[in-house]
Amino acid sequence: MEELESELPVVLDDQVPLGDLLSRVAQAIYAELSELAETLPNMSDGARKRTLADWVVKTKKQVVKLYAITKWARDAETVQKCMNITAFLMNQNQQFEDVMRGLTYAKESLDPARLRNHDLLTSLDVLTTGAYQRLPSGIKKSIVSVTALTDAEVVSTLSDMEDAIRYRLRMSEIIPVEMFQHRIANGRVHFTVPKLFETAICLRGAEKNDGWFFVSVKFLITVGGDLTGMQEFPSEPTGVLRRHIADEADLRMACYLPPPDKPEFAPNPEDPPRPQLPEGAVDTPLVRLFNFLRKMRSLGWANFLKVEMRDGRKTLAVSYWMRPPQPGVPVPPPNRLKLPSHGGTLTISIIEKVDKKAARSPIARMLAELQRRSKLGNMRPSDDVESLQFDAKWEPMKGVLAANIDAEDAVAAVKELVVESDSIDFESMLRKVIEVHTQAILRFYQVQLQRGPVRVFSPEGKVVLVSERGNHSLRVHLCADEVAIVSIDTRTGRLSIRDTGDLAAAARGPRFSAISDKLNEAPNMLFDVLIRLRFNTITDIVEQKANYLGFQVFRHRNFSKEEIQKLGPAARGMMYIQLANFPTHYLVLVLTDEEFRYALISTKTLSDTMFGNMIMEDIGWLDVRRIRGDGGAGSGMDEVVISSLSHEPLVLQKRKRDDIPPELSRSEDSFNLETQVLRELYAYCCARVAYTRVERQFKLRGIPYTHVNPTITLPQISELGHIQSSLARSVPALCVQSSDILSGAPAAEAAMPNIRVIPLNWWSDKKAQVVTCVKLKYVQQPVGKRAAAGSSSKNIIRPSKRIIYDAAEAVVSFLSEEVDTCVDEFLEEWARVSKMVVIAREVARMAKEKKWGDVRLLSFDLQTVEFAYASDYTVLITCTDQLSPTGGSFELRIFTLRTNPHEEAEPYLRHVLRHGPLASSLDRLVELLRNTLPIAVELEHMRASSHDAKQSPGRGRGRPRIAVKIGATEPWVDTYVKGLGWWRVLYGDLRHALDFRLMTGQRVAILDASYSLFGSSSPTSSSSTSSPSSELLSLLPIPDFKTLVIDALKSVRIKDEHARVSCIDAGVVCDSSAVSGVARALHERVLRKLRDR
Repeated sequence: MEELESELPVVLDDQVPLGDLLSRVAQAIYAELSELAETLPNMSDGARKRTLADWVVKTKKQVVKLYAITKWARDAETVQKCMNITAFLMNQNQQFEDVMRGLTYAKESLDPARLRNHDLLTSLDVLTTGAYQRLPSGIKKSIVSVTALTDAEVVSTLSDMEDAIRYRLRMSEIIPVEMFQHRIANGRVHFTVPKLFETAICLRGAEKNDGWFFVSVKFLITVGGDLTGMQEFPSEPTGVLRRHIADEADLRMACYLPPPDKPEFAPNPEDPPRPQLPEGAVDTPLVRLFNFLRKMRSLGWANFLKVEMRDGRKTLAVSYWMRPPQPGVPVPPPNRLKLPSHGGTLTISIIEKVDKKAARSPIARMLAELQRRSKLGNMRPSDDVESLQFDAKWEPMKGVLAANIDAEDAVAAVKELVVESDSIDFESMLRKVIEVHTQAILRFYQVQLQRGPVRVFSPEGKVVLVSERGNHSLRVHLCADEVAIVSIDTRTGRLSIRDTGDLAAAARGPRFSAISDKLNEAPNMLFDVLIRLRFNTITDIVEQKANYLGFQVFRHRNFSKEEIQKLGPAARGMMYIQLANFPTHYLVLVLTDEEFRYALISTKTLSDTMFGNMIMEDIGWLDVRRIRGDGGAGSGMDEVVISSLSHEPLVLQKRKRDDIPPELSRSEDSFNLETQVLRELYAYCCARVAYTRVERQFKLRGIPYTHVNPTITLPQISELGHIQSSLARSVPALCVQSSDILSGAPAAEAAMPNIRVIPLNWWSDKKAQVVTCVKLKYVQQPVGKRAAAGSSSKNIIRPSKRIIYDAAEAVVSFLSEEVDTCVDEFLEEWARVSKMVVIAREVARMAKEKKWGDVRLLSFDLQTVEFAYASDYTVLITCTDQLSPTGGSFELRIFTLRTNPHEEAEPYLRHVLRHGPLASSLDRLVELLRNTLPIAVELEHMRASSHDAKQSPGRGRGRPRIAVKIGATEPWVDTYVKGLGWWRVLYGDLRHALDFRLMTGQRVAILDASYSLFGSSSPTSSSSTSSPSSELLSLLPIPDFKTLVIDALKSVRIKDEHARVSCIDAGVVCDSSAVSGVARALHERVLRKLRDR
């Protein structure tokens, strides 16, 4: 069954090995775990758990799928067998179709064929004699069978041949002493030479001149190395190799035989003449056979190795590490180092021993002499036994792989090369030579790397020569945990560079292969190649870590050579990490021969260049140790090394780049850049840029500033807890004086002297922010529903997105979303907040000092202030446009449980706060509200009680309603505000009106509106109405107005004898407490008078 299955064709269409799939999934899981190990320690606990949960769910799905595929793979053998059977049946079907087409073609092509004429002569011979008479003898012999010998005849013939062989060997043939061990059997003689060979020969006949012919040979050798040596060169040659050996052996043994009397073929005149025995010499074919077979034992192995044969095939020269010529490059460039064509030569020669007597023992020499005298007498043999031995010699070439090794020391290290006769292991001998040669070359490379022009690999342990199981290699420490292995291929002699080969480095194979190819073209560039590989490896590590952190990283930017030289002559490579919040700034990792150097650069793109070339405006060199806190908290910014390339030097310039201390310690792991360090450097650069932009705003305004330690004075605000960094306490804050930054700002006296400015969010991928902390001189607790809605703790409120207030410490934190405009935003917010704080403080103060019991603070949240100025009347104050040239404005909203009597006066009241100090202005506003409240209430009562008038759609603030007469004798009444503390009551005919004016000392004047208090007594008032009719542009005196006033005062005094009222020419002046009675009595009389007209 297995044999039948082996005949089936193997079909692998759409098949994937399960092992490859398992390897791919394992590598993917390993790479993801490596990435998580780098990124998880820097996440919050919640983000870490969420990321792990997502990864576990995704990986579990992949593993479950892989488990299902593994289950399905159990039937893979059956499915494969079915596919193979299907392919076999399809092949059979195709063969049937081919046979059908072949038969059809034969039928169509044989139809026109014709037979040749009949062979009549042969037919007659067969008919008459019963046999072929004209066939060639060769055909007869091949067709007509010869009568076979019987078994007895065969045994008898072999026995006769054995007797003839035995006689020849004992009486006339000279047998080499080495071949004395022999046996005669099966009609032939079998010679055995220990540690050399076994051969069988036979006589051509029983005659004296019949020679020997070769039958078989078996070489008593043990081929070392792999099994292919035994397969390619067996101990018993067969096939073509045996035929070649037999032909050469027969030719040598028949060298001196006389030619036959009747040759079967005519001699060829071009053939060389047969050699003749010298006089007094006897033919010894067995000696020649021994010499030939002993040489064949070595030369056959040499032929298998395809080596160069010299000196008549007596010298085997093996040249290893051949360098084939490069295709397409007939002539190498003149500047390229010329390398030898091969690495060295191992020569094995067959030489005669100088002392031939030492080749045989005394007993063997005595036996050979006795044989010669007994068989030859005074004659001498035609051939003597050659005393041969193997001689091995190694010659390494000079300048192999551009390494100048000491050839004498290398040859001495090999010691003696001996060819063992009973165990020919040429591969082990060659490997021994190549191993010594490889070790010498790698030791030369080690010395060159340690003494190179750049002392990169000089420290101990950087370049180590390692020997494992006979394989030598150089372990070159590149950086961190990265190690490059430099080795020499034993078979090809090519230099090879590879890494340690972990799962995560699977993609580096093609790169190392390309580097190895280039290196083999110019091995003298090994130092430069390793230096370049070292920088590329460091660059890859930095790029990988930056990508893990989500940074935008570049290997090159469009800088000219002159700009790159600004980073110093020691720079060997750069990595540019762009700051996400500040695209024109980069964190630059400068690669030198010994360590990283870190710089913060500011760039500018030249718009007038074709390719958008960039220049470096500023360069700031960073000290990582001090940034990470080794020099103490808060010292990071002070130790920044700044080199300004612009005309305006950067702030905090401490020392120039040339002043960097040379004794800065450089450890072996100077290129072991941790992910946390890179994150902190990036965050520090973001902080540095943010601080620079804030400082630039201070400089433009001429505001002096200093740096303070944030750990000393920074309050712990829980609202800012989500924007903290481990590096934040190493970065100092900016401190300005309130007298400088708030100079000219409103309510500057409300702030304490020191104001801190701290950029935030520079350590995250969010937009950078700036927080400005101001401590107030007094504590004002927020109150009201608005404060409670924005409160995050007992004493912390956040009334808006940009303001955080700590009531316990009286600290207000202003959060700015834009770094470039943070000062303007702070001043605007401060103007608003400070005014609200002053208003809230003054409201609380005036209730106590002025003993206004109904004045109380209702709500305060830094953005708005709401307070009650009377029992049921409240006012809400907010600020707008605080940075406008006019100083901003206030919004007032007055509320009451009933109708709002001050609604129309709000546009005039809001201007009160803009004149003079805010505290005194607020006093005037509250006093004005309280004093005008009786007037506003009474006028609202007049309007509500006037049921004879109807409101027009065109009514608005500051202008009268348009009167519409419902009845001829029933005019309506309307009221409106003429100015601050000035109300007007307009009657229905639009020609008569009363004015209510607030005076000092809480007095109110009620006047005829036609009377002007300023200058002329003309009863006109062009500003009292906006009607287009010319008849409405003037007011007329109220008829008998003085009489009406006197009558109204009498009625008031009847009700209240102590009412403070006084009659004047144009009206009446009264105390604000008597406004209600006086105004109502006078209004009723005026209304009646106008109705009766």
